[in-house]
Amino acid sequence: MGAIDTRTLPTDADIAAAAARLKGVAVRTPLINAPVLDDLLGARVFLKAETLQRTGSFKFRGAYNRISSIAPERRAAGVVAYSSGNHAQGVAAAARLLGMRATIVMPADAPRAKIARTRALGAEIVSYDRDSEDRAAIADAIVAERGATLVPPYDDPMIIAGQGTIGREIVDDLALQSLEPDIVVVGASGGGLAAGVSLGVKARVPQVKMYTVEPDGFDDTRRSFVSGRREHNARTSGSICDALMSVTPGELTFPITQRLIGDGLTATDAEVMHAVRYAFNELKLVVEPGGAIGLAALLAGRLEVKGKVVVGILSGGNVDADMFARIIGE
Repeated sequence: MGAIDTRTLPTDADIAAAAARLKGVAVRTPLINAPVLDDLLGARVFLKAETLQRTGSFKFRGAYNRISSIAPERRAAGVVAYSSGNHAQGVAAAARLLGMRATIVMPADAPRAKIARTRALGAEIVSYDRDSEDRAAIADAIVAERGATLVPPYDDPMIIAGQGTIGREIVDDLALQSLEPDIVVVGASGGGLAAGVSLGVKARVPQVKMYTVEPDGFDDTRRSFVSGRREHNARTSGSICDALMSVTPGELTFPITQRLIGDGLTATDAEVMHAVRYAFNELKLVVEPGGAIGLAALLAGRLEVKGKVVVGILSGGNVDADMFARIIGE
């Protein structure tokens, strides 16, 4: 990776601007405290329920912030994105609200429910074979042909700033209870959520300790923190956390998470499934496996949290009904 121009990285001021754009559009999701979880872990534990966000995940925040910032004269050409799930729906919903055309490049073997929900939001779906075709190349060709705007899933300053509004809300909502977070755990894939949240939290509570959490065997971010360079995963599948399958941390996101987080945890598929069941049975929340990974690390005792104020982010709830039934039935 070449040197990053720090002027291209988002700041807390960019997050403040994103918060203004998202006000009244994005859901200000609740920061939930459950006494049963406090008692179990011996801490004050708060969960940011982005499962209740528009389209069922945090992705709407970044997508709307990016798309709403497109100059009026460029909007007619529409937007293009590539995603198999949550980013696809976030982009489709944001574009629909802004009266813009959205085209999403999705793998032909993506879950039918996710394809159907994306199409129901008004997006055009372009299918591709993930084994033989390059989704980024397909998207770039559409952008070039139409003069459209590409909306990346995470490696974009406006996307990162949009996700950063979660961090601002966490700190503000805790302050209403005269609390500050001691520990924040956040799932990581490409790093847009982790980068944004760390910017939003650390600007106000610089002493907070933050950790990324990744699926066991797919811990490219954790390994990158150790080596100081962007590491890669050997595989692109093989975890129940399908939302956390990026191969390497983002070029823009990693310098932020390296500076502000710098420490990572993992959780096994079994631990994630336990967290999904726990969220359903004890908290009455539907959380997808990738969205439950931070809770999984806490329940598995990956951190010493006794006596601390701890925040985890439930980043999404778009789980296939059959998979969810199988997990909670075990």
